[in-house]
Amino acid sequence: MVAAARLLPFKHLPCMAHSLQRTVTVSLKDSGFESVLAKCRKIVGHFKHSPSNAQELNEEQVAHGLKQESLAQDVATRWNSALEMVKRMQRNKSPLTTTLAQQKSKVTMVTDPELAKLQKLEELLEPCRYVTELLGGEQYVSCSVVLPALRHLFRVMEPSDDDPVYVLRFKKAFTTDLAQRKDSTNLKWRKITTALDPRFKDLKCLTKDERSEVWASVRDLMMRETRAQQPPAETTEEPSPKKRRRMSILLCSSDSDTDDEEESIEHCLDRYKPEPKMDIEGCPLQWWSKREGAHARLAPIARKYLSTPATTVPCERLFSLSGHIVQKKQASLSPHNVNKLVCLSNWLNVKKD
Repeated sequence: MVAAARLLPFKHLPCMAHSLQRTVTVSLKDSGFESVLAKCRKIVGHFKHSPSNAQELNEEQVAHGLKQESLAQDVATRWNSALEMVKRMQRNKSPLTTTLAQQKSKVTMVTDPELAKLQKLEELLEPCRYVTELLGGEQYVSCSVVLPALRHLFRVMEPSDDDPVYVLRFKKAFTTDLAQRKDSTNLKWRKITTALDPRFKDLKCLTKDERSEVWASVRDLMMRETRAQQPPAETTEEPSPKKRRRMSILLCSSDSDTDDEEESIEHCLDRYKPEPKMDIEGCPLQWWSKREGAHARLAPIARKYLSTPATTVPCERLFSLSGHIVQKKQASLSPHNVNKLVCLSNWLNVKKD
C-alpha cells in the first residue's frame, strides 16, 4: 500500500500528530520517568480490574469532595493517555492514599518525591497535548500552523538551570528526535504554506536565511504556474537556416518575456508582503477569497497549499465513525443511507465539540 502511494502524482506529507506522539514515546524511555509511570500503571490496574476496589475509590472521592471519576490507563497507541493518567493520579492523591491504606494492599501509593516528578512530567507533556489537538482539527486551516507549533515546542523544551537531571534527559531526547522527524516532513511544502498564511507570513518561526529561501521558492512556484497556464505554441514547419539567422537577430534585439514575467511576479509578492497580518482566530481561506482580485496570481496557489491537512486525524475520525455505522447488523444499508448517516453523525460530533 505504501509503495503504491509513492507512485501517485501527489506530494506526501507525514501526519504530524503521529510524529509528535512517537517523539513523546521515544523521549519517555530511559528519561527517568519510567519507574514512576510503571508504579502508576500498577495502581490504575488495581482499581481497573476490580469493581469493588473501584467502588471504594468512588466513595472516598465523594468523602473528599471530589468528582467521581475512574483512573486512566496509559496506552501506547492512545495519544496523550500518559498525561491523562498523571493528571488523574495527582487529582485523586488523597482518595487513593486512604483507599489503599484501608485495603492493606501490596500496591503502594506514589510518594511525595514521585508526585513531584509527575508534576514535572505533566508540565512537559501538556504543550504536546495542546499541539496535537491543535493540529488535529478539521474545521480550520492546520497545515500552516505546523512550523509555528513546532517552534513553540522547541522553545518550551529548552533546558534551564533549575531542571533536574531526568527533565534535562527528556528535553534532550525530545528535541533531538523531533528535529529528525521535522526534517522528513516535506519541509519545503510546509514553509510555503506558512508563508501563504496571512497570520504567519512574517515567518518568525524560521531563520532569516530560511525566509529568503522560502520567498524564492514561492517566486519559482508562481513562475511555473504562469508557464503552465500559457497556451502551447503552434507547431510550424522548420524555418530555413537563412530565416533562422534573421529571427535570432530579432530576438536578440527584443526585450525578454522572461524578464517581464519575473518583474510581474516580484510585483505580486511585493504587494502581498506588506499586507497587515490577519488575526490568529481568522480564516486564511476567507482572507484570500476576499482579496482574490488584488492577488489573482497568488490566490489559487494559496488555496492549494492551505487546504492541506496537517494530520490524518480527520480521515481516521471519519473511518472510525463509519465503522460504528456499517456493522454486521446493518450490512443491508444502502450506500446512499450510509453516506447520510456518516454525514449526520460527523455534523453532530462537530456541534458537540
